[in-house]
Amino acid sequence: MRGGPALTVSAVARRLGVAPATLRTWARRYGLEPSGHVAGAHRRYTPADIARLETMHRLMLDGVSAAEAARAALALDVEDVGPEKVLEEQPRPRPRRRGGPVPRLRDGIPAARGLARAAMALDTPAVAELLAGSIEQRGVIWTWDNLLVPVLIATGERCASSGEDIEVEHALADCAMAVLRRGLERLRQPANARPVLLSCVAEEQHSLPLYAVAAALAERRVASRLLGARVPATAAAAAVRRIGPAAVFLWARMPGYGTAEYVRALPRTRPASVVVVGGPGWAGARLPYGIRTVVDLSEATHALLAAVGL
Repeated sequence: MRGGPALTVSAVARRLGVAPATLRTWARRYGLEPSGHVAGAHRRYTPADIARLETMHRLMLDGVSAAEAARAALALDVEDVGPEKVLEEQPRPRPRRRGGPVPRLRDGIPAARGLARAAMALDTPAVAELLAGSIEQRGVIWTWDNLLVPVLIATGERCASSGEDIEVEHALADCAMAVLRRGLERLRQPANARPVLLSCVAEEQHSLPLYAVAAALAERRVASRLLGARVPATAAAAAVRRIGPAAVFLWARMPGYGTAEYVRALPRTRPASVVVVGGPGWAGARLPYGIRTVVDLSEATHALLAAVGL
């Protein structure tokens, strides 16, 4: 391979049109690391490295999974990559997208397609920026219903049908959870004296909806306490006794996970805690009188706001 200048992470990121953190993710997960190194200086990408990264990026935009694209990039013969290839100052235009890189969205709006493209490229900084910007402009509920849920459903269906891109689904969920957490951290003076308790039922491991509920409440200055995934009934009962919440929200996604026995295990409090359950996992459960079932984030938020008197 002919020699040429080695470029910094920032320069290569500009060339590809991705965030520098995306390159670091590709290096960490797939071995596409910069190989150029000068003593006492940062490692830099050589022309061969850049050729591999361009191949990785192009294949992912064409709908190839990140893992497959990385394998192809690492196997690339880069002997004929010359210095002129990396001296171009302007990033190259991205290939025309033919539908492959974006999971099939049901009536997805343009912003959702943009989020899906960023997720498929594992461009988590872009995912975070899109979600945070939408929350700031439109709020948590709108962002959840119109951006995040459609893309989560589409990526989940893609994983189920092909068995690939599981890393995309996980990265998207982790990034979304981090963005939603920021809203909770900014709440300093809550309007409610008694918090809202949010918990998954014993077998439920998908806690992201709880963070959406907590973030939607925080927008309205309502503090909550999250117990997270797979919380046994005894642990939920102990938490109720410990904090005496104004309301308890129980999440169950999978059928059969939500049971009347779980609800009955919660202790009585004075004043009484309002109990709200959400998710398809409660279908068919014969719940005690007075337990409210909600079907979406908006309904859950309004039910919990009413429970704290807002």
